[in-house]
Amino acid sequence: MAQNAMSTSVLTIVRNRAGHLAQLVEGLRRSYVPPHELIVVDMGSAVPVRVEDTAFPCRIDRLDCEGLPLAAARNAAARAATSDTLLFLDVDCIPMRGLIAAMTDVLANEDGLVCAQVRYLGRDDARSDWEEADLLARSSGHPARRFPASGLRRIENAGLFWSLVFGISRERYTSLGGFDEAFTGYGAEDTDFGFRAKTAHVPLLFMGGPGAFHQHHDVFEPPLQHFNDILRNARTFHDKWGTWPMDGWLSTFAQSGLVEWDDRSLIKLRDPTRKEIADALVD
Repeated sequence: MAQNAMSTSVLTIVRNRAGHLAQLVEGLRRSYVPPHELIVVDMGSAVPVRVEDTAFPCRIDRLDCEGLPLAAARNAAARAATSDTLLFLDVDCIPMRGLIAAMTDVLANEDGLVCAQVRYLGRDDARSDWEEADLLARSSGHPARRFPASGLRRIENAGLFWSLVFGISRERYTSLGGFDEAFTGYGAEDTDFGFRAKTAHVPLLFMGGPGAFHQHHDVFEPPLQHFNDILRNARTFHDKWGTWPMDGWLSTFAQSGLVEWDDRSLIKLRDPTRKEIADALVD
């Protein structure tokens, strides 16, 4: 296990979430096998993020941008990485101790797109001192994504790919062209990546065992603060694949009178009001 583990670069992208990043780094510090390096792409945080006191190298690159250019930021992180194995972590995820070693072992033997399980924490967990066993006891899995207790499960539905915690070889990432930067801002870039992997006959694999903890944060449901990004990227996706992504959100937008939407078209009727956006905030 150890001979391959040091070949893994951990990649994350961030905007204004220094507290979440600190806990991600703390998880990496506790890993049974440390990463070869941590690559952070800062998407224009108001206060540039910093990472200190790590036994592994850390590089922070800054994108001067507006909004959340998720596809471009992930590609920038991959270009900066120096390892043969890439492990992407969303900034609000804390890796379990065994994640790096387990992911590296899988990718040493499988040419796949490998997702690890994410367990969701409540508001007060992992804000100060924490132990992994306690977080396991107080967290829960995603209801729509079932992972094996161990080993790998092949998933045929490419729409179940998620970018929170996934691994892929550098060679395969490059051959797929990375994330499509035609998707600007928030939404659908990860679903598109999953679809392109399937088209290239790269299996989507759910990995049992160690994964990551998702740190609590306020969310908008639906994410009306990204309304125009979602519409733009949904149309881009539909033009490529002939089907709509994010259909639950689009359905909610239609029910609220924000859009007209059917199998063939998506027409914006109006922007959400400030009150509608505020009312969508879920604590």
